[in-house]
Formats: sequence, structure tokens, C-alpha cells
Amino acid sequence: MMRAWILPMLLVLSGSFVAAGLLLRGSTGAAVALLLVFLLLAGVNSPLIFPRSIGALEAQRRSAVDGRPVVFWRPGCVYCLRLRIRLGRSARRLHWVDIWRDADGAAAVRAVNDGNETVPTLIVAGRPYVNPDPAWVREQLSPSA
Repeated sequence: MMRAWILPMLLVLSGSFVAAGLLLRGSTGAAVALLLVFLLLAGVNSPLIFPRSIGALEAQRRSAVDGRPVVFWRPGCVYCLRLRIRLGRSARRLHWVDIWRDADGAAAVRAVNDGNETVPTLIVAGRPYVNPDPAWVREQLSPSA
């Protein structure tokens, strides 16, 4: 779990050090603006922006029941972030599995990607899709899902 927070923590620490340097030089406005940018970047790269992750086995079980796709992702992945942002509120209609928190999820991704942990990987109706277009993913969500 700690691995998912390394990048956000580094962004906050880096921003704090740079902002402190600007404060010491008397640039209060620039320091505040820079710190806010770093905090925003940390938030976007944190697990907080994604819907609550569940385990791979639970996601696959739920997907078999409701037909919703399963998304395997990891924090810090720009392609996962792009998918999440472009899906908007529809993202809650998918089952999200953080492969850094779930060993079964990481194994499932490696199994369909020749041993690589390439994300986002979606499982739709039992078929894997690597880094699909967000518009296509939205089409896969049935209105009842």
C-alpha cells in the first residue's frame, strides 16, 4: 500500500522545499502558487482520484454477475489517469483493481501481457484489452450497469 503513495509524497516534499526557498527569498505569492501546483499534482497521482479498488478475484466475481468490465491499474500511470479522467462519473461503473495492492491482480495482468504489468488493462466479457480508448470503454458500459 505504501508504494502507491511514494510519488505523491515526493511531489509534496519537493514542492515544500522549493516553496520554502521562494519564501526565504521573499516571494510569498510564487511560493504559495508553486506549492498549490505540487499539491494538485500529488492529488492527481494519488490513489484518491480513482474509485475504491477491490481485489482481482472479487472484481472478477462481481463482473461475472453484473457484466461490468474490470480495470487493472496502478497509481502514477498516466494512461490510467487519462482513462479515469475521460470516463468521468462513468468510472464508478467499472470494477477497479490496483495491481500494486493486489498480487492476484498483478498476476492477471502479467498473464495477458506476456509477463509485463502493462496498465490499464481491461477485461470485458472475459477478453483483455490493453490501454483501450476511453470512448470505447464508455461504449462497453451497458445502460443498466
